[in-house]
Amino acid sequence: METAAHESRPAHIADSHDMIRVHGARENNLKDVSIEIPKRRLTVFTGVSGSGKSSLVFSTIAAESQRMINETYTAFVQGFMPTMARPDVDVLDGLTTAIIVDQERPGGDPRSTVGTLTDANALLRILFSRLGEPHIGSPQAFSFNVPSVRAAGAVTVERGAKKTEKVTFTRTGGMCPDCEGRGTVSDIDVTQLYDADKSLNEGAITVPGFKAGGWSVRFYTESGFLDPDKPIRDYTERELHDFLYREPTKVKIGGINLTYEGLVVQVRRSFLAKDRESMRPHIRAFVDRIATFAVCPECDGTRLSAPARSSKIKGANIADLCAMQVSDLAEWVRELDEPSARPLLTKLQHTLDKFVEIGLGYLSLDRPSGTLSGGEAQRVKMVRHLGSALTDVTYVFDEPTAGLHPHDIQRMNDLLLQLRDKGNTVLVVEHKPETIVIADHVVDLGPGAGTHGGAVCFEGSVDGLRGSGTLTGRHLDDRAVLKDRVRTPNGKIAIRGANTNNLRNVDVDIPLGVLVVVTGVAGSGKSSLVHGSMPANVGVVSVDQSPIRGSRRSNPATYTGLLDPIRKAFAKANGVKPALFSANSEGACPACNGAGVVYTDLGMMHGVSTTCEECEGRRFQASVLEYRLGGRDISEVLAMPVAEAEQFFGAGEARIPAAHAILRRLVDVGLGYLGLGQPLTTLSGGERQRLKLAVHLGDEGGVYVLDEPTTGLHLADIENLLGLLDRLVDAGRSVIVVAHHQAVMAHADWIIDLGPGAGHDGGRIVFQGTPAQLVAERSTLTGEHLAAYVGA
Repeated sequence: METAAHESRPAHIADSHDMIRVHGARENNLKDVSIEIPKRRLTVFTGVSGSGKSSLVFSTIAAESQRMINETYTAFVQGFMPTMARPDVDVLDGLTTAIIVDQERPGGDPRSTVGTLTDANALLRILFSRLGEPHIGSPQAFSFNVPSVRAAGAVTVERGAKKTEKVTFTRTGGMCPDCEGRGTVSDIDVTQLYDADKSLNEGAITVPGFKAGGWSVRFYTESGFLDPDKPIRDYTERELHDFLYREPTKVKIGGINLTYEGLVVQVRRSFLAKDRESMRPHIRAFVDRIATFAVCPECDGTRLSAPARSSKIKGANIADLCAMQVSDLAEWVRELDEPSARPLLTKLQHTLDKFVEIGLGYLSLDRPSGTLSGGEAQRVKMVRHLGSALTDVTYVFDEPTAGLHPHDIQRMNDLLLQLRDKGNTVLVVEHKPETIVIADHVVDLGPGAGTHGGAVCFEGSVDGLRGSGTLTGRHLDDRAVLKDRVRTPNGKIAIRGANTNNLRNVDVDIPLGVLVVVTGVAGSGKSSLVHGSMPANVGVVSVDQSPIRGSRRSNPATYTGLLDPIRKAFAKANGVKPALFSANSEGACPACNGAGVVYTDLGMMHGVSTTCEECEGRRFQASVLEYRLGGRDISEVLAMPVAEAEQFFGAGEARIPAAHAILRRLVDVGLGYLGLGQPLTTLSGGERQRLKLAVHLGDEGGVYVLDEPTTGLHLADIENLLGLLDRLVDAGRSVIVVAHHQAVMAHADWIIDLGPGAGHDGGRIVFQGTPAQLVAERSTLTGEHLAAYVGA
């Protein structure tokens, strides 16, 4: 009776909030978009690159959710959080807590590893603090991020008569004292830091950012320790020591109390303590010139102190376990029978099993996080969330299949469905048809890119998408075909005995003058072969998806060198200086210094950015905007999409052959929708790679290595990319593509397949030959999937 009564009870009003409602979204290129997204379902957002998917999912829905959560914190805490403006949208209703799992590589700290990014390292440290023999201390004693500290002092206790007590403070950390937890030590060539023939006032210091007369150099010229007019080669031994090696010392410069330190000490702190991969290119070149890095002889690269390495469980210390492949470590933990630590072991086992389940079993916990690819970084972040107790939250994914072999995509799909089945709303931006087809709901944006996109073309089921007639619907079931004829190589790159990372003494000849695809499951050794084993004299041009270093002022026009001929043309047409047409130079709006926005610091509260009232976001002085070329001012030119600018500078009064050639290359790589003045910080990984490729297309000859160039590309754009690769090869270049997309494999002249598995189960060549041979033999996982794809 109770069950019947329960079933007949009317639905609670709280259960009616089953939709995320978006009305009037206008962020970036969105055109007043209004949609309803079902909660606790898997929704996939599709559309060509630049159609507005990220603007809707990340910049509108996820951004507003995070902004509203941040506002629940105190003003003091908010002061330490990133500033978030309210998205340009009329109504957002039904939002839940958003967790963004994107492809941004984790921070650039050299002490950040796969283990520290997840709970795995912390759980291992607790395990060793309880079970390690000999016992050396708390979990901190096994952390390479915590130094050992010993201090002593006097404390005065006032209880009637004053009483002074001697106290000592001791903290046992696991950091290696020699390398400070980095695993490597550096030696500096001091002759590269200064010109001995010059004095400080003449600009002797050659370190980037140290300009004669600037604050950095005033530390030395006004410190009182050095003679600023004496050439460095004439310094006494004492002066040279103070100049290069003096420990931090309090000094007063210009009436301000500052800390003086020797140049070598400052360079170590400012440059060598940072992750090399996160540096700007000119800083990285400087570091490569002055420093040599070697494995720390004290800790042998383990980052840990001698006591931390001495404590063992079943004959293995924590460094041994962190160096293991995660799949092997999971087995080691499973075999450890310790009733006293069973809950801890269960949690650790669950975390490690998730690594394996998500296809990352080939990683080790001591792998530096800066070496992860975008796809690997996103999946490592997923490990944290898969074991989470949170439900009814919104998970937002950015192409979770990036970098995944077709064999691994099914496992990723299962994980997305697991998150949904826990009662979460899962929003996925995706291009791969294998993931689109598992969606409960599909939102297709378009119809084009940039100003031609920003509208909802279809909303509904996958079957409805197929019959909708939209660009995505028409191409959803596209399948590439094997080429009838393949090109003949005109040479080869011989790689012999390659053993980088997991490669096992690999010998392979990579043919030149053809399109070569290197494939295999994630972790099979593709990058190790292509990036880590190429002979130094080959002259390889590597075009990857790593971030383009630059400030928010950087844009496609500045990065490609396009702005130089445009500025000169404006200057010539108007009889003025080219510097006027730079927002970073004389033409900048004085109110916002050419940024287009004004940043206001509100102390403990969020700082805010507002569009500059003086220039209305155009970045230039009003007088500069009076000068025109072809009827347009410089701000209107920077607001143009690439495709429009290509026509504008191709003919008529504004014809600039140098600019047109650069714009032609940008269109060729599928970036016609990008705005010339769009900040580089807003580009996706795939867009960054194609922008770099456009720059290199102007180079002569060479061997091009592309890393997953299909990332971020719509199904309809894959054909254009294949055409571009063909044109590169036909122009006499050799193209090597690391790829998992079957359409690229089918189009190749030669395939090198690594495997058979990942980590220590990979690192071997399991096939090399033409795509037709691979399909005919079906001897590898790649062969099976490619045969199924082409319908063989």
